[in-house]
Amino acid sequence: MSDLCRIGLRGDIIPTISVQQSLLADIMKSHGLDHNIEVLAQQLPLMGTDIDKCDNEVLDIEIFPDRPDLLSGETLAFALRPFLHGTNATPNLNVVKGKIEMNVDAELATIRPVILGAVVRGVDNGSTSEEKENFIQALMDHQEKLHFALGRGRKRASIGVHDLSKLQPPFRVVGVDADYSFTPLAMENEMTITQILQNHPKGMDYAHLMEGMDRYPIILDSNNEVLSFPPIINGVHTTVSHSTSEYFIDVTGWDRRACEASLMLIALQLAEHGGTIESVIIDAVDGTIENIPNGDGITHSVPQRLVNGLLGRDFSDDELSSSINRMGGIYSGQSPAPEDSPQIPIRMADAAAGEQMLNFIMPRWRFDILHPVDIVEEIAIGHGYEDLGQDVAKAPLTAIPRTDSHIRRRIRQSLQGLGLMQIQSLTLSNERDQFELMRWQQNGEVTRITNPITIDHTLLRQYILPGLFRLLASNRHHELPQGVYELGTVVRDHKNCDRVGFLMAERGGGFAAVRGRIQAMLRDLGAAEYIIEPLPEGEGPWLAGRSAKVVIGNTWVGCFGEIDPAVSNEFELKVPINGAEFDVSLLNSALPDPI
Repeated sequence: MSDLCRIGLRGDIIPTISVQQSLLADIMKSHGLDHNIEVLAQQLPLMGTDIDKCDNEVLDIEIFPDRPDLLSGETLAFALRPFLHGTNATPNLNVVKGKIEMNVDAELATIRPVILGAVVRGVDNGSTSEEKENFIQALMDHQEKLHFALGRGRKRASIGVHDLSKLQPPFRVVGVDADYSFTPLAMENEMTITQILQNHPKGMDYAHLMEGMDRYPIILDSNNEVLSFPPIINGVHTTVSHSTSEYFIDVTGWDRRACEASLMLIALQLAEHGGTIESVIIDAVDGTIENIPNGDGITHSVPQRLVNGLLGRDFSDDELSSSINRMGGIYSGQSPAPEDSPQIPIRMADAAAGEQMLNFIMPRWRFDILHPVDIVEEIAIGHGYEDLGQDVAKAPLTAIPRTDSHIRRRIRQSLQGLGLMQIQSLTLSNERDQFELMRWQQNGEVTRITNPITIDHTLLRQYILPGLFRLLASNRHHELPQGVYELGTVVRDHKNCDRVGFLMAERGGGFAAVRGRIQAMLRDLGAAEYIIEPLPEGEGPWLAGRSAKVVIGNTWVGCFGEIDPAVSNEFELKVPINGAEFDVSLLNSALPDPI
């Protein structure tokens, strides 16, 4: 399986895996099943994947972010067996109770508090050198994809896989100083922690995760041999080789759910090659002792009303059982909601006292199941959208109307009446688009993304227009005129607020044209009196002398004008553009509500 990623239309990195059909066929054969490539190509997209290629040799698929459990050929095969072949789902992972201990020093509470481990024995990695090498590569690829999908670049969770035969349990996790030294993976000589962070390729890539630390996590065996310096690099002597059949897995981080899911998915990958998963006794930072991993699935209780209401029909117990089985879960029957439940639920997913609850057991590694609605979706996919019948969903509406709902409706009606098309862009943006190119200053504190996936999405936007510029740039080869607007959320001082902006690309559309649109919009909104004043030069993306601000009462509610060609050129737009941006809350306060 090769390590591939796809750049999406918005710059998102979408994990893409390439799996040999022979691997899927071999795993299915070991379970007495036939691997049908035609059925696979037809049904697989329903599980949350896009197929790029599916022929007799290889399967290339994009894995959507909500299914990190499909990021290896082995875990994909595990999910396919009940989905395609109707085998009994096994949400409970078979884990043998082991005797190996890992003691975590209390100091790790402030360094890297979540420390988990597992052992997998008797793994068959193939009979030829090529098969063994492909197996190791697939294992490494799976690690890195989980680092991306669940670990958020190794911050929430990082994985280490070791050859257990080269280690001497029990293990311990301690904090060390920066001058502590060992021989890291891919090196021949010892290096200090400082040298690894400054000079080792992995150290340089992930040194930012260690910023501000004066103590660092190290995993040792009873001979004081270094297994790992998480989340940076393993020790060289634990390297997995062609002869490795017994594995020790460590997962460390700051997010317990992400660490647990990562651990179980790596263990599951190895178990698909005949391995037996064995628990590790963890003496955690808080003194609690656990056998990890816990293979028991998680029970999710969903109001029957929610399932029937959202999907528009009643389901029998047999239908619920077969539907959730296809998705890797078990339907365990009905039970009444707890007596202390509210008489009238506030949210649609809440249960009322005495209401029937449907109970489902799903795998603990299904990181994506966070809400009862997620179970409803699983039922719909497992049953088949095409077989739900024709009806209107009957979910209860408990929402409270927005205080600005009328002004928002009037804005939309006005701008649509002016021939503008509404769009919805990402709230994520970047420093260059928001401020540098637009020549706007920051308005209060900027909410930045701690671990951005791409350089284009590093903060939450404060202005609407940059997203509209990006949209026009993507459609610059289409005929003119092009007019778009967005009524959306921005974040200023870490608080949500609404703004509306529009851009019009048109020949001959100067200041008079955009002023006319603004006057028409203000008329539609009921603004009887307002003042249009010139903007100072260099205030925003406007052409000098061809822009203005709108003042209602004593409140500056927005601005408009012709776009400076120097700004347009930054977005590769060569046609005249005019536009505007307004604060919706200020408009709502300044204008009367006719209703």
